[in-house]
Amino acid sequence: MSFLPRPRELNSLRAALDRSPVTVLLGPRQCGKTTLSGQLIPTHVFDLEEPRSLARLDEPQSALETLVGTVVIDEVQRKPDLFPLLRVLADRRESTRFLLLGSASPDLVKGVSESLAGRVAYHDLGPLALDEAETQTWRRLWLRGGFPRSYLAENDSASAGWREDFIRSHLERDIPALGISIAAETLRRFWLMLSHYHGQMLNLSELSRSFGVSDHSIRRYLDILAGTFMIRLLPPWHANVGKRLAKAPKLYIRDSGLFHALHTITSWEQLESHPKLGSSWEGFALEQAVRMKGIAHPFHWRTHTGSELDLVWQADGGLWGMEFKYRDAPRMTKSIHSVLRDLNLKHLWIVYPGGEVYRLHEKVTVLPVTELAGTDESGDK
Repeated sequence: MSFLPRPRELNSLRAALDRSPVTVLLGPRQCGKTTLSGQLIPTHVFDLEEPRSLARLDEPQSALETLVGTVVIDEVQRKPDLFPLLRVLADRRESTRFLLLGSASPDLVKGVSESLAGRVAYHDLGPLALDEAETQTWRRLWLRGGFPRSYLAENDSASAGWREDFIRSHLERDIPALGISIAAETLRRFWLMLSHYHGQMLNLSELSRSFGVSDHSIRRYLDILAGTFMIRLLPPWHANVGKRLAKAPKLYIRDSGLFHALHTITSWEQLESHPKLGSSWEGFALEQAVRMKGIAHPFHWRTHTGSELDLVWQADGGLWGMEFKYRDAPRMTKSIHSVLRDLNLKHLWIVYPGGEVYRLHEKVTVLPVTELAGTDESGDK
Protein backbone atom coordinates (compact mmCIF):
# COMPACT_ATOMS: atom_id res chain seq x y z
CA MET A 1 0.00 0.00 0.00
CA SER A 2 1.28 3.48 -0.89
CA PHE A 3 2.26 5.91 1.87
CA LEU A 4 0.46 9.27 2.01
CA PRO A 5 2.32 12.03 3.89
CA ARG A 6 0.15 14.12 6.19
CA PRO A 7 2.23 17.24 6.94
CA ARG A 8 -0.63 19.29 8.42
CA GLU A 9 -1.41 16.61 10.96
CA LEU A 10 2.26 15.94 11.70
CA ASN A 11 2.95 19.63 12.40
CA SER A 12 -0.05 19.83 14.73
CA LEU A 13 1.07 16.72 16.57
CA ARG A 14 4.59 18.09 17.03
CA ALA A 15 3.17 21.33 18.42
CA ALA A 16 1.08 19.37 20.93
CA LEU A 17 4.13 17.39 22.07
CA ASP A 18 6.10 20.61 22.50
CA ARG A 19 3.54 22.18 24.82
CA SER A 20 2.52 19.22 27.01
CA PRO A 21 4.30 16.28 28.68
CA VAL A 22 1.48 13.95 27.56
CA THR A 23 -0.29 14.08 24.20
CA VAL A 24 -3.29 11.92 23.36
CA LEU A 25 -3.75 11.19 19.65
CA LEU A 26 -7.35 10.10 19.15
CA GLY A 27 -9.13 8.69 16.13
CA PRO A 28 -10.85 5.59 14.77
CA ARG A 29 -8.88 2.41 14.24
CA GLN A 30 -7.06 2.16 10.90
CA CYS A 31 -7.13 5.94 10.29
CA GLY A 32 -3.32 6.23 10.36
CA LYS A 33 -2.43 7.04 13.98
CA THR A 34 0.42 4.51 14.19
CA THR A 35 1.84 5.58 10.82
CA LEU A 36 1.72 9.25 11.81
CA SER A 37 3.38 8.65 15.19
CA GLY A 38 6.12 6.65 13.45
CA GLN A 39 7.10 9.76 11.47
CA LEU A 40 8.21 11.36 14.75
CA ILE A 41 10.91 8.65 15.03
CA PRO A 42 9.89 7.78 18.61
CA THR A 43 12.48 6.53 21.09
CA HIS A 44 10.29 3.79 22.59
CA VAL A 45 7.09 2.15 21.33
CA PHE A 46 4.59 -0.01 23.23
CA ASP A 47 1.74 -1.56 21.24
CA LEU A 48 -0.86 -2.83 23.69
CA GLU A 49 -2.29 -5.21 21.09
CA GLU A 50 1.09 -6.96 20.94
CA PRO A 51 1.82 -9.56 23.67
CA ARG A 52 5.47 -8.57 24.21
CA SER A 53 4.54 -4.94 24.84
CA LEU A 54 1.89 -6.03 27.31
CA ALA A 55 4.42 -8.26 29.06
CA ARG A 56 6.91 -5.37 29.30
CA LEU A 57 4.22 -3.33 31.04
CA ASP A 58 3.36 -5.96 33.65
CA GLU A 59 5.39 -3.75 35.99
CA PRO A 60 4.67 -0.40 34.33
CA GLN A 61 6.57 1.87 36.70
CA SER A 62 9.86 0.02 36.33
CA ALA A 63 9.33 -0.20 32.56
CA LEU A 64 8.59 3.50 32.04
CA GLU A 65 10.24 5.57 34.76
CA THR A 66 13.78 5.50 33.30
CA LEU A 67 12.81 6.18 29.68
CA VAL A 68 13.73 9.46 27.98
CA GLY A 69 12.72 10.89 24.62
CA THR A 70 9.34 10.26 22.96
CA VAL A 71 7.49 7.25 24.35
CA VAL A 72 4.56 6.01 22.24
CA ILE A 73 1.88 3.81 23.82
CA ASP A 74 -0.51 2.51 21.15
CA GLU A 75 -4.14 1.48 21.87
CA VAL A 76 -3.79 2.91 25.36
CA GLN A 77 -7.50 2.43 26.13
CA ARG A 78 -6.69 -1.25 26.67
CA LYS A 79 -4.74 -0.41 29.85
CA PRO A 80 -6.44 2.51 31.63
CA ASP A 81 -4.54 1.77 34.86
CA LEU A 82 -1.53 3.45 33.22
CA PHE A 83 -3.02 6.94 33.48
CA PRO A 84 -2.34 7.64 37.20
CA LEU A 85 1.28 6.49 36.73
CA LEU A 86 1.73 8.69 33.65
CA ARG A 87 0.60 11.67 35.70
CA VAL A 88 3.42 11.03 38.17
CA LEU A 89 6.03 10.41 35.46
CA ALA A 90 4.96 13.50 33.51
CA ASP A 91 5.66 15.65 36.59
CA ARG A 92 9.02 14.01 37.28
CA ARG A 93 10.74 13.82 33.89
CA GLU A 94 10.97 16.90 31.71
CA SER A 95 13.12 14.99 29.23
CA THR A 96 10.31 12.55 28.42
CA ARG A 97 7.25 13.07 26.26
CA PHE A 98 4.45 10.49 26.26
CA LEU A 99 2.34 10.08 23.13
CA LEU A 100 -0.77 7.98 23.79
CA LEU A 101 -2.69 6.59 20.82
CA GLY A 102 -6.35 5.76 21.38
CA SER A 103 -9.33 4.57 19.36
CA ALA A 104 -11.96 5.74 21.84
CA SER A 105 -12.80 9.15 23.25
CA PRO A 106 -11.96 10.06 26.86
CA ASP A 107 -15.68 9.73 27.64
CA LEU A 108 -15.42 5.98 27.00
CA VAL A 109 -12.01 5.47 28.64
CA LYS A 110 -12.39 6.13 32.34
CA GLY A 111 -9.47 7.91 33.94
CA VAL A 112 -7.89 9.90 31.08
CA SER A 113 -9.37 13.29 31.85
CA GLU A 114 -9.26 12.92 35.64
CA SER A 115 -5.75 11.51 35.92
CA LEU A 116 -4.01 13.74 33.38
CA ALA A 117 -5.83 17.05 33.91
CA GLY A 118 -3.49 19.98 33.25
CA ARG A 119 -0.78 17.76 31.78
CA VAL A 120 -2.34 16.58 28.52
CA ALA A 121 -2.88 17.90 25.01
CA TYR A 122 -5.36 16.27 22.67
CA HIS A 123 -5.10 15.90 18.92
CA ASP A 124 -7.87 14.35 16.86
CA LEU A 125 -6.91 12.42 13.73
CA GLY A 126 -9.57 11.41 11.27
CA PRO A 127 -9.46 9.55 7.98
CA LEU A 128 -7.80 11.27 5.03
CA ALA A 129 -8.87 14.77 4.05
CA LEU A 130 -8.79 16.19 0.53
CA ASP A 131 -5.52 18.02 1.05
CA GLU A 132 -3.91 14.72 2.10
CA ALA A 133 -5.22 12.72 -0.85
CA GLU A 134 -4.98 13.71 -4.51
CA THR A 135 -7.34 16.63 -5.05
CA GLN A 136 -8.35 15.48 -8.52
CA THR A 137 -9.54 12.16 -7.06
CA TRP A 138 -12.09 13.73 -4.71
CA ARG A 139 -14.86 11.56 -6.15
CA ARG A 140 -12.89 8.46 -5.15
CA LEU A 141 -12.38 9.87 -1.66
CA TRP A 142 -16.10 10.60 -1.39
CA LEU A 143 -17.12 7.13 -2.59
CA ARG A 144 -14.54 5.09 -0.67
CA GLY A 145 -14.07 7.31 2.37
CA GLY A 146 -10.82 8.40 3.96
CA PHE A 147 -9.53 5.29 5.70
CA PRO A 148 -6.17 4.83 3.92
CA ARG A 149 -6.63 1.15 3.09
CA SER A 150 -10.07 1.81 1.66
CA TYR A 151 -9.05 4.89 -0.33
CA LEU A 152 -5.88 3.23 -1.71
CA ALA A 153 -7.48 -0.13 -2.51
CA GLU A 154 -6.82 -1.62 -5.94
CA ASN A 155 -10.40 -1.07 -7.09
CA ASP A 156 -13.86 -0.14 -5.80
CA SER A 157 -14.76 -3.76 -5.10
CA ALA A 158 -11.67 -4.29 -2.92
CA SER A 159 -12.40 -1.04 -1.11
CA ALA A 160 -15.99 -2.10 -0.40
CA GLY A 161 -14.74 -5.45 0.92
CA TRP A 162 -12.28 -3.73 3.25
CA ARG A 163 -15.00 -1.48 4.67
CA GLU A 164 -17.36 -4.39 5.28
CA ASP A 165 -14.55 -6.19 7.14
CA PHE A 166 -13.85 -3.02 9.13
CA ILE A 167 -17.48 -2.69 10.24
CA ARG A 168 -17.58 -6.32 11.34
CA SER A 169 -14.26 -6.07 13.21
CA HIS A 170 -15.32 -2.84 14.90
CA LEU A 171 -18.51 -4.41 16.21
CA GLU A 172 -17.18 -7.87 17.08
CA ARG A 173 -13.73 -6.96 18.43
CA ASP A 174 -13.06 -3.26 19.05
CA ILE A 175 -16.18 -2.39 21.04
CA PRO A 176 -16.04 -5.51 23.28
CA ALA A 177 -12.36 -4.66 23.94
CA LEU A 178 -13.60 -1.48 25.66
CA GLY A 179 -15.55 -3.62 28.13
CA ILE A 180 -18.89 -2.91 26.40
CA SER A 181 -21.26 -5.86 26.23
CA ILE A 182 -23.76 -5.37 23.41
CA ALA A 183 -24.52 -7.98 20.78
CA ALA A 184 -22.68 -7.08 17.57
CA GLU A 185 -25.77 -7.73 15.45
CA THR A 186 -27.87 -5.41 17.62
CA LEU A 187 -25.38 -2.56 17.26
CA ARG A 188 -25.02 -3.19 13.53
CA ARG A 189 -28.80 -2.91 13.03
CA PHE A 190 -28.78 0.30 15.06
CA TRP A 191 -25.87 1.71 13.02
CA LEU A 192 -27.71 0.86 9.81
CA MET A 193 -30.85 2.55 11.09
CA LEU A 194 -28.85 5.67 11.95
CA SER A 195 -27.49 5.81 8.40
CA HIS A 196 -31.07 6.49 7.22
CA TYR A 197 -31.12 9.57 9.49
CA HIS A 198 -27.78 10.85 8.15
CA GLY A 199 -27.92 14.67 7.89
CA GLN A 200 -31.16 14.90 9.88
CA MET A 201 -32.06 16.25 13.30
CA LEU A 202 -31.72 13.70 16.08
CA ASN A 203 -35.06 12.59 17.54
CA LEU A 204 -34.52 10.18 20.41
CA SER A 205 -38.18 9.28 20.74
CA GLU A 206 -38.47 8.43 17.06
CA LEU A 207 -35.30 6.34 17.19
CA SER A 208 -36.59 4.59 20.30
CA ARG A 209 -39.90 3.71 18.64
CA SER A 210 -38.21 2.58 15.41
CA PHE A 211 -35.70 0.36 17.19
CA GLY A 212 -38.02 -0.87 19.92
CA VAL A 213 -35.84 0.01 22.92
CA SER A 214 -35.86 2.69 25.61
CA ASP A 215 -34.51 6.22 25.20
CA HIS A 216 -31.80 5.26 27.70
CA SER A 217 -30.61 2.41 25.46
CA ILE A 218 -30.66 4.69 22.41
CA ARG A 219 -28.47 7.20 24.23
CA ARG A 220 -26.05 4.43 25.21
CA TYR A 221 -25.77 3.14 21.64
CA LEU A 222 -25.25 6.69 20.36
CA ASP A 223 -22.53 7.30 22.95
CA ILE A 224 -20.69 4.15 21.88
CA LEU A 225 -20.70 5.00 18.16
CA ALA A 226 -19.84 8.66 18.81
CA GLY A 227 -17.13 7.71 21.31
CA THR A 228 -15.46 5.42 18.77
CA PHE A 229 -15.62 8.17 16.09
CA MET A 230 -18.15 6.43 13.85
CA ILE A 231 -20.85 9.11 14.06
CA ARG A 232 -20.89 12.86 14.60
CA LEU A 233 -23.61 14.57 16.66
CA LEU A 234 -23.43 18.19 15.50
CA PRO A 235 -24.87 20.43 18.25
CA PRO A 236 -27.09 23.45 17.52
CA TRP A 237 -25.75 26.98 17.72
CA HIS A 238 -27.76 29.10 20.13
CA ALA A 239 -27.97 32.84 19.79
CA ASN A 240 -30.36 35.37 21.29
CA VAL A 241 -32.11 36.43 18.07
CA GLY A 242 -35.69 36.43 19.37
CA LYS A 243 -36.63 33.31 17.40
CA ARG A 244 -37.50 29.77 18.36
CA LEU A 245 -34.47 27.60 17.60
CA ALA A 246 -34.12 23.89 17.06
CA LYS A 247 -32.31 22.39 20.04
CA ALA A 248 -31.49 18.91 18.76
CA PRO A 249 -28.15 17.91 17.21
CA LYS A 250 -27.82 16.73 13.61
CA LEU A 251 -26.57 13.22 13.04
CA TYR A 252 -23.90 12.15 10.52
CA ILE A 253 -21.97 8.98 9.74
CA ARG A 254 -18.51 10.53 9.90
CA ASP A 255 -16.79 8.63 7.10
CA SER A 256 -18.56 8.73 3.74
CA GLY A 257 -17.15 5.34 2.77
CA LEU A 258 -18.71 3.69 5.83
CA PHE A 259 -22.00 5.47 5.09
CA HIS A 260 -21.92 4.00 1.58
CA ALA A 261 -21.00 0.55 2.92
CA LEU A 262 -24.03 0.59 5.20
CA HIS A 263 -26.19 1.36 2.14
CA THR A 264 -24.33 -1.21 -0.05
CA ILE A 265 -23.22 1.55 -2.44
CA THR A 266 -20.06 0.19 -4.07
CA SER A 267 -19.66 2.22 -7.29
CA TRP A 268 -19.87 5.78 -8.54
CA GLU A 269 -22.83 4.87 -10.78
CA GLN A 270 -24.76 3.53 -7.77
CA LEU A 271 -23.99 6.66 -5.75
CA GLU A 272 -25.12 9.05 -8.49
CA SER A 273 -28.51 7.35 -8.77
CA HIS A 274 -29.07 6.77 -5.06
CA PRO A 275 -31.80 8.71 -3.17
CA LYS A 276 -29.26 9.51 -0.42
CA LEU A 277 -26.91 11.30 -2.85
CA GLY A 278 -27.61 14.78 -1.44
CA SER A 279 -27.26 13.80 2.20
CA SER A 280 -24.11 11.81 1.39
CA TRP A 281 -22.61 14.95 -0.19
CA GLU A 282 -23.56 17.06 2.82
CA GLY A 283 -21.85 14.70 5.26
CA PHE A 284 -18.74 14.28 3.10
CA ALA A 285 -18.25 18.01 2.46
CA LEU A 286 -18.96 18.91 6.09
CA GLU A 287 -16.29 16.54 7.38
CA GLN A 288 -13.81 17.89 4.84
CA ALA A 289 -14.52 21.46 5.94
CA VAL A 290 -14.19 20.64 9.65
CA ARG A 291 -10.90 18.84 9.06
CA MET A 292 -9.20 21.22 6.65
CA LYS A 293 -10.24 24.41 8.44
CA GLY A 294 -9.40 22.97 11.86
CA ILE A 295 -12.83 23.74 13.31
CA ALA A 296 -12.63 22.56 16.90
CA HIS A 297 -16.26 23.33 17.81
CA PRO A 298 -18.64 22.99 14.84
CA PHE A 299 -22.38 23.67 15.11
CA HIS A 300 -25.47 23.79 12.95
CA TRP A 301 -28.26 26.39 12.97
CA ARG A 302 -31.98 25.98 12.46
CA THR A 303 -35.06 27.98 13.39
CA HIS A 304 -38.60 26.68 13.69
CA THR A 305 -39.55 28.78 10.66
CA GLY A 306 -37.17 26.77 8.46
CA SER A 307 -34.10 29.00 8.24
CA GLU A 308 -31.03 26.76 8.53
CA LEU A 309 -27.29 26.54 8.01
CA ASP A 310 -25.34 23.27 7.78
CA LEU A 311 -22.17 24.47 9.56
CA VAL A 312 -21.51 27.37 11.92
CA TRP A 313 -18.32 28.13 13.85
CA GLN A 314 -16.50 30.92 15.66
CA ALA A 315 -13.06 32.16 14.61
CA ASP A 316 -11.12 35.43 14.85
CA GLY A 317 -13.84 37.09 16.89
CA GLY A 318 -16.56 36.42 14.34
CA LEU A 319 -19.14 33.88 13.25
CA TRP A 320 -18.79 32.01 9.94
CA GLY A 321 -20.92 29.55 8.05
CA MET A 322 -21.10 26.96 5.28
CA GLU A 323 -23.84 25.29 3.26
CA PHE A 324 -23.25 22.10 1.27
CA LYS A 325 -25.24 21.74 -1.96
CA TYR A 326 -24.97 19.02 -4.60
CA ARG A 327 -25.97 21.33 -7.45
CA ASP A 328 -24.39 22.59 -10.65
CA ALA A 329 -24.91 26.28 -9.84
CA PRO A 330 -26.11 27.14 -6.30
CA ARG A 331 -28.03 30.40 -5.90
CA MET A 332 -29.10 32.73 -3.13
CA THR A 333 -32.17 31.56 -1.23
CA LYS A 334 -34.59 33.07 1.23
CA SER A 335 -33.00 30.90 3.94
CA ILE A 336 -29.50 32.24 3.22
CA HIS A 337 -30.72 35.86 3.39
CA SER A 338 -32.39 35.06 6.70
CA VAL A 339 -29.23 33.40 8.10
CA LEU A 340 -27.05 36.37 7.14
CA ARG A 341 -29.46 38.72 8.89
CA ASP A 342 -30.06 36.63 12.01
CA LEU A 343 -26.48 35.57 12.68
CA ASN A 344 -24.59 38.57 11.33
CA LEU A 345 -22.11 36.22 9.66
CA LYS A 346 -18.72 37.49 8.58
CA HIS A 347 -18.94 35.24 5.53
CA LEU A 348 -20.81 32.23 4.21
CA TRP A 349 -19.54 29.67 1.69
CA ILE A 350 -21.74 27.37 -0.38
CA VAL A 351 -19.65 24.27 -1.09
CA TYR A 352 -20.57 22.39 -4.26
CA PRO A 353 -19.07 19.79 -6.65
CA GLY A 354 -18.41 22.25 -9.48
CA GLY A 355 -15.12 23.80 -10.54
CA GLU A 356 -15.72 27.57 -10.44
CA VAL A 357 -15.47 30.05 -7.55
CA TYR A 358 -18.01 32.88 -7.77
CA ARG A 359 -19.73 35.43 -5.55
CA LEU A 360 -23.48 35.60 -4.99
CA HIS A 361 -23.36 38.39 -2.42
CA GLU A 362 -20.70 40.45 -0.67
CA LYS A 363 -20.83 37.88 2.14
CA VAL A 364 -21.60 34.72 0.13
CA THR A 365 -19.16 32.75 -2.06
CA VAL A 366 -19.85 29.57 -4.02
CA LEU A 367 -16.82 27.32 -3.57
CA PRO A 368 -15.74 23.99 -5.13
CA VAL A 369 -15.03 21.32 -2.51
CA THR A 370 -11.51 21.03 -3.95
CA GLU A 371 -10.83 24.64 -2.88
CA LEU A 372 -11.72 24.21 0.79
CA ALA A 373 -8.11 24.14 1.94
CA GLY A 374 -7.45 27.53 0.33
CA THR A 375 -10.19 29.56 2.01
CA ASP A 376 -9.51 32.06 4.77
CA GLU A 377 -11.68 34.01 7.16
CA SER A 378 -11.73 37.06 4.88
CA GLY A 379 -14.09 35.25 2.56
CA ASP A 380 -11.42 35.12 -0.13
CA LYS A 381 -9.27 32.35 -1.56
